Amino acid sequence: MKALGEIGGRQALRFGFFTLAMVPYRLALVPQLRAPWLRLLGARLGRRVIVHDVRFFNLYRRGLSGLEVGDECFLGDECLLDLAEGIRLEKQVTLAERVLLLTHTNVGYADHPLQAHFPAMAAPVVVETGAFLGANVTVLPGVRVGARSFVAAGSVVTEDVPPATLVGGVPARVLRPIDEEPLRP
Repeated sequence: MKALGEIGGRQALRFGFFTLAMVPYRLALVPQLRAPWLRLLGARLGRRVIVHDVRFFNLYRRGLSGLEVGDECFLGDECLLDLAEGIRLEKQVTLAERVLLLTHTNVGYADHPLQAHFPAMAAPVVVETGAFLGANVTVLPGVRVGARSFVAAGSVVTEDVPPATLVGGVPARVLRPIDEEPLRP
């Protein structure tokens, strides 16, 4: 009952609605059936978007209307998207397997002893055109990943990534700019 007191009855009803509404999404075994269902629930998805087994949480806050995915994006298996705030993936963004996009942090209930030191916060995440996020990347709230950037697998992105840059590590650091000319084999 403590949780209900903190989020309120309206949010609890939204939680119940989205929990039930996501059942058909979870049962859709192919990406071609998932995207239309997400659109029906308010997500803005572009053309030729591939949505594998992606999970969403905090739907009771913004709902799927907080999700904007541009044309020709790929969202890999077991990605986890926090919709406490908005997430915008511009066109041709790739999220490899198990990418985690966080839009909020909260240590617990309002009376949690760490709230005074680490207050709850929320901010949208933006991944710009043509960016690639490798497997097991975590992006923290409020981060913008620049266009044509490559985030190496396993990285934790704590601050904005400049366009056309390779970043990696925990926390992610700039490793090198991406040259204008592609590498030749």
